[in-house]
Parts: sequence; structure tokens; C-alpha cells
Amino acid sequence: MPLATGSKAPHFTLKTKTADGLKDVHLSDNFGKRQTVLLFFPLAFTGVCTAELCETTASLNDYAKLGAEVYGISVDSPFAQEAWAVANKITVTLLSDLNKETTKAYGVLFPMLAGVGDTSARAAFVIGKDGVVKYAEQTATPKDLPSFAAVKAALAK
Repeated sequence: MPLATGSKAPHFTLKTKTADGLKDVHLSDNFGKRQTVLLFFPLAFTGVCTAELCETTASLNDYAKLGAEVYGISVDSPFAQEAWAVANKITVTLLSDLNKETTKAYGVLFPMLAGVGDTSARAAFVIGKDGVVKYAEQTATPKDLPSFAAVKAALAK
């Protein structure tokens, strides 16, 4: 089960790949400044994940107008994430949870996806400026997308 709304969001420091190399991203960097949307997804280079992150890329201005920073999180390496982002013109900041610690902390580990191993489930969280979970959703299957309308509604409250 995903972390419940009203819970304090577990802190994380995850890696992202930038033009200058690997960079640490801390959830707490946004506290007091903006809300945070976390989109957990199973694997880069898969159809549904590509559709989700391309759709989110197209909506980044909408999220910015709602005062939110959006992060995509998967268990892929930051190097695989970067190659996938470049190939698909994904501009959402992608964070690598290679050791699955953040995925487990948010309660969204998906065991043995397609028999290849444990991944992140498809899930969405809205974290308020105060670090508290305002919205939490794990989809019924990895093929289902989260409710982006519900995510945006939570940000607008």
C-alpha cells in the first residue's frame, strides 16, 4: 500500500544525470518553496512509461503554474534514464532509485514485474511545501496511468 495522505513524506536523496554529470536531488530542497509531484514508474524504455512521461513533459507548464516541481522516479540507472529521456524528448527531472530504498519507503515496490525483478509500481504523490503527503495513488496495474486530473486538483487546493 502506498504511503497514506497526511503522512510526513520520507526524505530522499537520489541521483539525476545532468549535462555536468550526476547531481544529488533532495526532496527537502522544495520544502517551504514549492509543492512536489513524485511519479514512480516501473522502467524506462517501456511503452506505458514512455507515454506517461511524455504526457507529463507536455504538461510541465501546468504544474509550474500550480507551484509544483515534478520528478519521475524509477529503479533504472541515471544513465539509462538519460538515454531514454533524450530519445523521447522527456524533460521531467528523472531520479534513480537503483537501490529501491525510496520506492520501499513510499510503499510502492512492485515485486517481479514481468518476471524480471522488483521495480517501482506506477504511483503518484503530491507533497506539500510542508513535507506532508497531500495525495497518494498507486495504480491497479503497471499498465494504468495515475489520475493526472486528481494530482492537479490536489496541487490546486
